[in-house]
Amino acid sequence: MQKTLPELRALIIEAETKKEKLVLEPLPYEKTDLEPVMSKDTLDYHYSTLAKAYVDRYNKGEGDADFNEAGAFLHNLYFPQLKKPSGSNRPFGASAEFINAHHDNLDKLKYEFEKIAMGIQGSGWVYLAKNGQIKTIKNHAIRQDIVLLIDWWEHAWALDYQADKAKYLKNIWRAIDWSVINDRLNSKK
Repeated sequence: MQKTLPELRALIIEAETKKEKLVLEPLPYEKTDLEPVMSKDTLDYHYSTLAKAYVDRYNKGEGDADFNEAGAFLHNLYFPQLKKPSGSNRPFGASAEFINAHHDNLDKLKYEFEKIAMGIQGSGWVYLAKNGQIKTIKNHAIRQDIVLLIDWWEHAWALDYQADKAKYLKNIWRAIDWSVINDRLNSKK
């Protein structure tokens, strides 16, 4: 039986209202806890304004739904993997084994990350995949193989590092929460 135009519109509206709402995961730390690697000003702008906007626009049906959903997804991976910086912050457990198996050691992984990240023209994301490769994401896209994710958009580093993206990358390693990376590696997903 064919539906009338008003019936089709009602079905579309019903489907759109049943669409799952996105949330921005709460930070597992205070906004000042990432200093000096990432300032409170950067977190206020990056997390509270930009990342929140992806969620809000998606939930309101504004803009490009795929872009906003992917932006929310990536930021919900990025922020929880950070913690209060420590000088020696070294991987342990599953993350250490994984890095050693695929890159020999953390220093070689950092070197490869920098080489790939600095090769990105403009913005994007750089990540360590579950197969050990270092991959990039242009713009925003949902990927199910992310182990460790570095935001390479200007808003992640420009307030604190100006044009020195390499310094941002060098410092962000001090704030990686390796227990989160271990959980991702041990996850069956």
